[in-house]
Amino acid sequence: MTHQFALRVYYEDTDLAGIVYYANYLKYIERARSEWVRALGISQTALKTDSGVVFAVRRVEADYLTPARFEDDLIVETILHAMTPARLVLDQRVLRGAEVCFAARVTLVAISASGAPVRLPAALRDALC
Repeated sequence: MTHQFALRVYYEDTDLAGIVYYANYLKYIERARSEWVRALGISQTALKTDSGVVFAVRRVEADYLTPARFEDDLIVETILHAMTPARLVLDQRVLRGAEVCFAARVTLVAISASGAPVRLPAALRDALC
């Protein structure tokens, strides 16, 4: 299953050269992951309130391939790469048309309020299977 999240590059996203500042790609993929979970019918607020489970980024492997620029229309694709009892590995790409501007593999872990690893919530596992 591929989830797509559309966004536009605003002036505030760019550096003096008019290209997207490198750290903003991490914000873009974070927004896309939030929308992906929401599209699965899962409320992250409810997960935290009801079961005390939140997600933390454990690892990001990122490749900056070609710059996105002011006013570009972009799509962030999110694809589940792997799932373990307490971890999700996602492949995410930022595209301008068919051109890949940025690609990342993101490892997320489920944790409790104290930061201890916990199992992925059943509702999320069920939505992904």
